[in-house]
Amino acid sequence: MRTFVYTSRPSRVVFGAGTVGRVAEEVERLGCSRVLLLAGPSLAGIAARVREVLGDLVVAEFDGAAMHTPVEVTARALDVLTEVSADVIVAVGGGSTTGLSKALAVRTDLPQVILPTTYAGSEVTPVLGETRDGRKTTRSSPAILPETVVYDVDLTLSLPLPLTVTSGINALAHAVEALYAPDADPVTDQQALDAIARIGRALPRLAADPADPEARSDLLYAAWLAGTCLATVGMGLHHKLCHTLGGSFGLPHAETHTVVLPHAMAYNAPAAPETMRRIAEALGVPDAPSGMYDLIVSLAGPTSLRDLGMAESDLARAADLAVATPYPNPRELTADGIAGLLAGAWRGSRPEGPPSTEAALARLTEEVVASFARTPDPRVRTLMSDLVRRLHAFVAANDVTDAEWQYAIDFLTRTGQICTPTRQEFVLLSDTLGISSAVDLLTNSRTPHTTPSAVLGPFYVAGPPETPLGSDISGGLHGTPLWVDVRVTDTDARPLKDAVVDVWQSNEDGFYDVQLPDLDGPVLRARLRSGGDGRITFWSILPAHYPIPADGPVGQMLDAVGRHPYRAPHLHFMFDAPGHRRLVTQLFVAGGAYLDSDTVFGVKDALVVGFTPQSGPTPDGRRVDGEWRRLDYTFRLAPLAG
Repeated sequence: MRTFVYTSRPSRVVFGAGTVGRVAEEVERLGCSRVLLLAGPSLAGIAARVREVLGDLVVAEFDGAAMHTPVEVTARALDVLTEVSADVIVAVGGGSTTGLSKALAVRTDLPQVILPTTYAGSEVTPVLGETRDGRKTTRSSPAILPETVVYDVDLTLSLPLPLTVTSGINALAHAVEALYAPDADPVTDQQALDAIARIGRALPRLAADPADPEARSDLLYAAWLAGTCLATVGMGLHHKLCHTLGGSFGLPHAETHTVVLPHAMAYNAPAAPETMRRIAEALGVPDAPSGMYDLIVSLAGPTSLRDLGMAESDLARAADLAVATPYPNPRELTADGIAGLLAGAWRGSRPEGPPSTEAALARLTEEVVASFARTPDPRVRTLMSDLVRRLHAFVAANDVTDAEWQYAIDFLTRTGQICTPTRQEFVLLSDTLGISSAVDLLTNSRTPHTTPSAVLGPFYVAGPPETPLGSDISGGLHGTPLWVDVRVTDTDARPLKDAVVDVWQSNEDGFYDVQLPDLDGPVLRARLRSGGDGRITFWSILPAHYPIPADGPVGQMLDAVGRHPYRAPHLHFMFDAPGHRRLVTQLFVAGGAYLDSDTVFGVKDALVVGFTPQSGPTPDGRRVDGEWRRLDYTFRLAPLAG
């Protein structure tokens, strides 16, 4: 049974895009009216935006923050604060500006509002690191923790890629060390693993497109999680080394974290194998330390203390300083061990993972990913790189054998061989694995107030016959007559004229026309055009549930996993209207079979509708003996993005 103590560090967090506009509101919420604004000279544009929002609340500014928070800089800023009688500190920037704000707050007990522009994470920690006479020391106090943090993704969009990489790896270090901290707890563990996975995905996306707002949002969110981990549990070897190297040898903060992290992980790996396994799984790599190094290399991040300006002659002194004061760490700290760690970090050598097979696989994975480096299309490079990493990780995690992989190749080969112009086994495979529905959700579910989409399916045939409104598309096939009367509108319920609508369905035995070679020409499929009122009318027959073709590889797969091959009864629609997004969807027969276990996962509640039983006169006067069904529905199409 795991025993732990969890302490929450309260801070108000405002997260989003454009949230800089709420800074004055947050200052006033704290009951304050005299702002000392801290911002570095390199952030003049962003500082101007904050100054504009704060208006007359700003009584003074200070732009002299420095790395590692030298006490002499804090003294100068304190003089400014005292002179103007500021009652709140607003800091805009990275770790240096945040550090200065904390140093002022711990000396004055003034509240802080922090607007991070990097991924340092220190804005949510009660920890302050200061440098005096060439030595960096840290302390922790509730008074150091900022009262409010305003995360504005827009403030990070222009952050240069090299700084994005090193700042992101700095955040990774917080999450990594939280997992093997002596006071680790289950809540912090989950936050740390989430942060690691998000950062591992976001940084390669930003390397391909530094202005990707979604990737920036993911990275900023992950940095908050990682910083929260740093605030909740103690840190170990990595942070001690980085504080020593930064405070005593003047090395840049984020870059030093980036260089040291893989080597600190490799040092601790023998004493924390389960933690390293979880980190490797979150990153999608076979071995955590070497995988971290490879990630940094793939992002063109720094890998050598030598390149950061550290002299080889300083390594011994750095090792002595690092072990001079005892602190918690999974593996015992020895001067020789730390000297070896620092020597590897100084050279920039790749840390070797303990199991040679995993290390070799990690090198292979990165070699393949590196082969995509010159891909002209950034999106293709991102997709291929992520695909290779995930496939290699799948092979490693499941210890896939030669025979199993050969069977997979044979399965895919047979899937391709059975495909014809009228049978698409690969579409069927995608459908039955839920991939088609997953892509459909991601692509088409982001437009509110429109009809939900659904998968295309394997039986669509391009260019169905043009058919007048009110026609019968059943071709005389037996079945319960169905009158379809649907409307096509925009999101404001205005009818769409001349919308092109393709419809197709199965017969009452569950077969499409392409599965019935004796039929002469297409039936139960047509192309119609909406009238001025947006209406589309036609006769058909009630669709039936049916099994997908199960005589090929997909059927064998379903048999192997004990799944049935049936689809719930439905009618397909595809809409194309000028100025609107294409809609591919299906309407399912309410009360039909397999609605709760459709084999292609295509059923959505909003698409399950009544095919209402009727008798007697029909809308167009057609004579029908016995029961017939009626389908009424309104489809709402999304406008094309402007």
